[in-house]
Amino acid sequence: METILFAGREHKAFFSEMLAKTCNDDTYHRAFFYTMGICPETRRNIHTLFDFEEDGIRPEGLAAAWQTGGTRRLCRLAFNLWNGWTEEGKENRSAPYELFDCGFAPYFFEAIRLRYPKYCRSLERTAPHIFAKAR
Repeated sequence: METILFAGREHKAFFSEMLAKTCNDDTYHRAFFYTMGICPETRRNIHTLFDFEEDGIRPEGLAAAWQTGGTRRLCRLAFNLWNGWTEEGKENRSAPYELFDCGFAPYFFEAIRLRYPKYCRSLERTAPHIFAKAR
């Protein structure tokens, strides 16, 4: 079974719950819900960020009053991993320079690994110490 680095029990539970709710375990859903589950604010507000009926993202959720600089970074990465989305006129805010400048960065790498497993397999072989942490 694949080991995944989670921020805590709540993160892991949210991830499993959302995959079960959508009945979809593809790389898009895995990366999106993994990323959205990193912090309590995005977990609590998932319905403002994802349309479960249409099975798609809700970028307008970035403008919600509860959003912070960190949660916006998290959402931008999740939206981008979903379908390449970037905010019109603010595309630079979806670049690694802007996104990874926060405490969520270690989990962002994991989200990328979940989205692109085919291309990240060698990471586990070449840097096992990174992926051997308690998960």
